[in-house]
Amino acid sequence: MPMGFTLTRRAALAGLALTLAGAAPAFAQSYPTKPIRFVVPFAAGSATDTLARVLGQNVSSQLGQPVVVENVPGANGQIAASQVARAAPDGYTVLITSNSTHASNQALVKKLSYDHVKDFEPITKLGSITLALVVNPSLPVNSTQELIAYAKANPGKLSFGAGSTSSRLAVEMLKTAAGVDLLYVPYKSNPQAVSDLLGGQVQVMFADISTTLPSARAGKLKALGVSSAERSPLAPELPTMREAGLKEYELTAWFAAFAPAKTPKDVVDILNKAMVKAMGEKSVTDALLAAGVEPSSSTPAELAAFVETETAKWAKITKAAGIEPE
Repeated sequence: MPMGFTLTRRAALAGLALTLAGAAPAFAQSYPTKPIRFVVPFAAGSATDTLARVLGQNVSSQLGQPVVVENVPGANGQIAASQVARAAPDGYTVLITSNSTHASNQALVKKLSYDHVKDFEPITKLGSITLALVVNPSLPVNSTQELIAYAKANPGKLSFGAGSTSSRLAVEMLKTAAGVDLLYVPYKSNPQAVSDLLGGQVQVMFADISTTLPSARAGKLKALGVSSAERSPLAPELPTMREAGLKEYELTAWFAAFAPAKTPKDVVDILNKAMVKAMGEKSVTDALLAAGVEPSSSTPAELAAFVETETAKWAKITKAAGIEPE
């Protein structure tokens, strides 16, 4: 065989090898090439929805593709979480969610339709939020202590609405700590529960500040306190449950982003980088703080460890509230 042919063939093979070697990261380098879907387990108007829309706008600008927010409320987030868990692991379907799907449901539901660890790839933490205790203005109470006294004087006559596990457990903790009897009325999402609270169908509710305070400050609801251990800088006029005499009371909800299991690591890294950058930008921070969300971010590994810790924490809260999984 002529030497020139051998050298030419070797050069061609070497070029092919270099091409193949560079092919592995090509998918990640070209990602995304089409719109990304942010699936939210709660209705429009919820804190999670607001977060997803603010985040999505910034991520869209960074990655050069539209981000479409899809609300899939119901079953405390199970419907949305199951949908994302079964989606193609290609980075085009992302769950923007809360502790409801990835810490609380695990203690409240005997048989979930998804595995919050095995079915997902963590992307990043997104923030936390304090809940506010609000009541219908028709109730003759103006403080948490007065609500407790009224509930004790009228056992079983007050009902509370909840469209998330955080909202439900916040009231369940109040019931246990104060020794009062309130009837639980489930909703697909907190904005729907707030509507019925405004209409008097339910009388009591714990929900995120962004969902409750606008109505309270407009005089349509009475805000009595907050669920955090310290007063919220977003509503410094509201005392904590601890100030009302419930010494061990503390509950804070949180948000995070997850992709379906087996989504390529390089794609997860692209999403993480974009979201972390977004959460550090002033325009995003200002918009979220105005909605009651305190922004944060993390690595995927940090989120995985956080979920493990929070799952144990919410199981403890549920047990302390005397709630059996259904």
